[in-house]
Amino acid sequence: MRNPTAVATGPADIDHRNMIGSMLFLGLFLFFAISIDPFYDLTLPSSASIETDNSSRLNQILFIFLPFGAVLCTMATSMRSTFLQPRWLMLSIFLWLLFVSLFSNHGSNSFKALVLTSLVVIGANASVLLPRSETHFAKLLAIGTLACIGLCYYGIVFLPYLSIHSAAEVTEPMHAGLWRGYFPHKNNAAAAMVLFAFCGIFVMQVWSRLVGLAIFAGAAWFLMHTGGKTASAMLPAVILLSWLFEKFRFLRIPLSIGGVAAFNLLAVGAAISPGLSELVKSFGVDATFTNRADIWRIAINAISEFPMTGFGLKSFWRTEELVYGGQGMATWAISASHAHNSYVEILLIGGIPALVFSLIWFFAVPLRSFSKITAQGKMTHSGRLFLRIWLYMIFTTCLESLFYESSSGYIVGWFLFCMALFGIRYEANAVHIEERSLERGKEAHA
Repeated sequence: MRNPTAVATGPADIDHRNMIGSMLFLGLFLFFAISIDPFYDLTLPSSASIETDNSSRLNQILFIFLPFGAVLCTMATSMRSTFLQPRWLMLSIFLWLLFVSLFSNHGSNSFKALVLTSLVVIGANASVLLPRSETHFAKLLAIGTLACIGLCYYGIVFLPYLSIHSAAEVTEPMHAGLWRGYFPHKNNAAAAMVLFAFCGIFVMQVWSRLVGLAIFAGAAWFLMHTGGKTASAMLPAVILLSWLFEKFRFLRIPLSIGGVAAFNLLAVGAAISPGLSELVKSFGVDATFTNRADIWRIAINAISEFPMTGFGLKSFWRTEELVYGGQGMATWAISASHAHNSYVEILLIGGIPALVFSLIWFFAVPLRSFSKITAQGKMTHSGRLFLRIWLYMIFTTCLESLFYESSSGYIVGWFLFCMALFGIRYEANAVHIEERSLERGKEAHA
């Protein structure tokens, strides 16, 4: 990570800025990764409620204060002109989602969710700019990830009834015995542990092998107890894929765009096509993808009604129209909280335009940035961390809904993914930024 900043007036100013930046980074990371009210009692009837507006006043204050505090800190650096780039794309995405919210049957929920997910994006971009160096970034990530993993293990030991799935849960008692830590579901915990494991590898490479190994081992051991088979398999797979992606340029589009497209075609396609379903079964794979097929059929049917606008954020799943709309006798899937596929979910929340804009942001921009990094021959350890996070997220979201999230327990994946998207772009443009900064008489921190 190369983060050029303007020269301060003296050592005291530098220390002051670094201290504030470090506190804001950790505040953002821990707030989005843990929240102010971790641990969920899934035995309560309210855990299956369709109610969505249950955020506390303190949570709302921190949701606003932390991202904007981080932005103000980054505005003091020479990188302020690069904030929220490519800006035309950011504006297109969120203006379209705002437009869609105006026509949503649950406009207040949709608008609130849009504001919150926008703040996550702003906070993620600012977080990439707050560390003064790659080593500083590694130290901050080490503190944040150790705190998250430590809290999960604390829950297992001292709060097992809130940290381990049980048969007394309202919605999914079949997961009894599987670890979830302070997360609302084992799948959320599994996804987070994979991301934390990547952070551990980064810490090993940049700062401390011992601390990095502790993070990786703690995350991997917890992951094994979540029962997340897909996440467990993807941890080593993404490490291999990232190596192939870095070394062989001709494989980049087939591995990323081709891989995600093929997976979605087979998985979601099997839910509506008997032929594809039989093809998937011939591979020895569950064609329902752990009963996700029922959810996808509902989602696809709904998308066909409003293909261009969708329903708005937080305005389809667990709403009165879906839960009490007469489909309850047809399938259990009307109780789902999301589509279990982020690309399908984007179509639900914003229609085809939202999906097109999102695919440009999630695929075209990073691929272009990686091409620039390769041309410069300067892939850093930060770049590899961002690459692993990016690869994992574009694939795991074929089975989970993590994009544009603002709900506690789900945000950490979206937050780290946005950090990776912005970080990849900064890595690609770092040399040019350093050159301009030096020409203007400013210091570039390696």
